[in-house]
Parts: sequence; C-alpha cells; structure tokens
Amino acid sequence: MSEPAGRRLLATTVLGSGMGFLDGTVANVALPHIGDDLHADLAGLQWVVNGYTLSLASLILVGGSLGDRLGRKRVYAWGIAGFALASVLVAIGPTIETVVLARVLQGVFAALMTPGSLAMLQASFRPEDRMRAIGAWTGTLGIATAAGPVIGGWLVGIDWRIAFWINVPLAAIVLWLLKPAPESRDEDDVYRFDWWAVVLAPITLAGITWALTAWPDTGASLTTVGALIIGVVAGVAFVLFELREPHPMLPPAIFASRDFSVINIVTLFVYAALSGSMLFLAIFLQVSAGWSPLEAGAATVPVSIIMFFLASRFGAVATKFGARTPMVAGSAVLTVGFAWLALAPDAPSYIGQVLPGVILMGLGLSMLVAPLTGTVLAAVPDEESGLASGINNAVSRTAGLLAVAVLPLLVGLSGTAYRDPAAVGDAYRASMWWCAALVAVGGILTAVALRAPASKAQPATEG
Repeated sequence: MSEPAGRRLLATTVLGSGMGFLDGTVANVALPHIGDDLHADLAGLQWVVNGYTLSLASLILVGGSLGDRLGRKRVYAWGIAGFALASVLVAIGPTIETVVLARVLQGVFAALMTPGSLAMLQASFRPEDRMRAIGAWTGTLGIATAAGPVIGGWLVGIDWRIAFWINVPLAAIVLWLLKPAPESRDEDDVYRFDWWAVVLAPITLAGITWALTAWPDTGASLTTVGALIIGVVAGVAFVLFELREPHPMLPPAIFASRDFSVINIVTLFVYAALSGSMLFLAIFLQVSAGWSPLEAGAATVPVSIIMFFLASRFGAVATKFGARTPMVAGSAVLTVGFAWLALAPDAPSYIGQVLPGVILMGLGLSMLVAPLTGTVLAAVPDEESGLASGINNAVSRTAGLLAVAVLPLLVGLSGTAYRDPAAVGDAYRASMWWCAALVAVGGILTAVALRAPASKAQPATEG
C-alpha cells in the first residue's frame, strides 16, 4: 500500500470497477427519461436494468475462471475495452429493444472485468496489506458511486444518452494505468470450458426473471408459467451437472468453507435490499417528489462520501477483531436507515425525511462491505481468488436481478404506473420496508452462523 506500484494498481481496479458502479447509478436515474423517450412500459425499463444484470450474473463465474487461467490482467483489459464499446451502443440505441440488447452486451463484458478487480488485489498485495487494500478499494469506489448520480443526473437532465458516453474516456484511462500492472494466474489449473454451466446458468436466471417481471401484467399465463418452469428445471439441471462435472465452473467443494457459504447467503439478502432501494428511491424522488434527475441523483451522495472515509477503517477493524461484529452492527444500522426512508411522504423534506436515512445507509454499508468482501476472499486459497470473487459478485448481481424483478410484483407496480406519483409513492414505501426486512435477516444470519474471523493473513479453507 505504501509503494507507487501498489497505489497505481489500486487506482486501476477502482476506476475499472467504478465504471460498473457508475453505469448502474446512471441507469437508475435515467429510467423515467428512457421510458418517456422510447415509449416503454415498466417491464421494458426493468429489462434495461435486468438485461445487464442477467448477463453479468450468468457469466461472471466464467470471467473469474478465465482470469485465473488465462491471466487476470489480460481478461480484465478485455472487459474494460468491450464495456466501453457496448456503452456506445446503449447511447445510440433507437428503441427500447436495442437498448436492452446493448445492456446485455455490457453485462457480458462486465463479467470479464468485475471479478478481476479484487482478484488482482488479492494476488498482488502482501498478505498483511490485503484487507487494507480491499478496504481502500471499497471506500475509494465511493468517489465513482458519488460521481454516478451527480454527473449522471446532470447529464440525464440534458439527454440520457450522453450519460452512457462517460465510460469511453474512463476506459481509456484504466487501460493506460493497467499497462505496468503485474500479471497473475493459477499456474496449476488445467483449462476446460464448462459448457453446460455456461448454457444453463443464463437459462435459469432468464426464465425466472422473465416470469417474475411479466407476472404483474400477464398473471399466471401460459407464457409466464412456462418461463418459470423452464428456469427452475434449468436450475436443477445446473446443480446436477456441476456435481458430476470434473472441472465445474462452480465447484461444489468451494462451499465446504462455512464462512464462504454464510457470507454469500448474507450477500444475497444485503445486495437485494441495496439494489431494490436504490431503484425505487431514484424513481420516487423524480416521479412522486418531482425532483430533477440531478437532485434525485445527488440525494444519495452522502452514502458514497461516508463509505469513502469509513469503509477502509472498518476493514481494519475486521482485520483486528473479525468480521462478525462490524457486519452485525452494520446490518442493524442499514435496517434502521431503510425504515427511516420508508416513512417519507410523497413530498419529502430532504433534510428531515431523506438525509437521515441516507446517512444511516452509508454508515451501515461502510461497516458491512469491506468485512464481507474480505471474508469471502480469505476463505479460499489465493489461486482461487478470482473464482471466489466471481461467485460473490454473481450472488450480489443475482440478488439485484431478483430484487428488480420481484419488488414491483410485491408492491403492486406494473405497466405505466411508474408515471403516477401516488402509485409510485405507495410502492416506494412498501419496497423500503421489504428492504429493511431483507437486511435484518442477513444480520441475524451473520450473528448466528458466521464463526471464523476475517483477519486471517493467509487464506485457508475449512473442512
């Protein structure tokens, strides 16, 4: 961490990961404007988010595995370049269908770059500096996360298409910074492509997501039920093939670590709540409260600022005392934050009814994210760090995918109701209570089931 090469590598991974974070916040803020410009219904807007998340969640394990085998730096560079190209296609898309397809392509390249970011840190930093580096990575990403809503909101106010062009100069900077970075790979691994997993994972997620997204408008139609059945059957087949595959994309043995398994389940709950809350907050502030895209985007900036200053500190706390305590405390604080936001009226005061909840979100996430990420990577050997990062990212993206598909169904929002201020206000408040409940469940699971501290200098597996 004290060497120039270490700081440059950290900057490279932060900026690259920041592209993905920034793009997600831009997409959330831009949704009402995309809908108006392209005459899309709520299901179409859901797929602007979920098309990206679907391909990312389905292929992120492939990206992590390819990085471990072909070189993490090389695969990361492929992802950065492809992501920038796909962003251009989003920006010039003439219809909602073409925008969704371009977002799917973005997700494919994001699956190559996302796991490589943390895997390069894990493989390149000294063991005693890894948790600090991960904490700094988490906190510094707050800059990109803060810039996303503000810059994106400002650009969306001009034209939502401009907001996606920002990835092009960012990608050029990342590729320049990446040049002197060390290459790392798992030299002992024998490459074999797990075709069954690559085919069945997207079918599973697409079938289930399609059914949940279409359900509010079509009900239990033949198409909806059929898609759900296909998704479930493909999911069962995926598990069975992975158990029999000699070189599986998702090795069942990696879940032998109790900490690794528990943390991934907690990730599912926490990131489902986070994705759902950010989506509904961005729509609520624009449609119900009547705020501009810039105002709605800027509302969540305190989350990023707080994480920038505190995430690394809580990473150090986890190194010294273990992950359980800060994670449980963070879950409690985040739950209270969502509950506070759920009490906001249709015309909220930012200072009294939005800002306190946003501050609590930032504090809770600062306490949660670095210990959670550090525990995932510390639970496996170094040579599997790309795979472990890929699995955890896949879980977090799948959580977001399901949240965006399920929450509108749970709160009764469908069709063009996202343009009705009263309907959006009611749906927003109900969604925040659901998010609070999800995080509370994650906190309870952490307190009960997480046993090993996240302060291990050398990653290890458990029986």
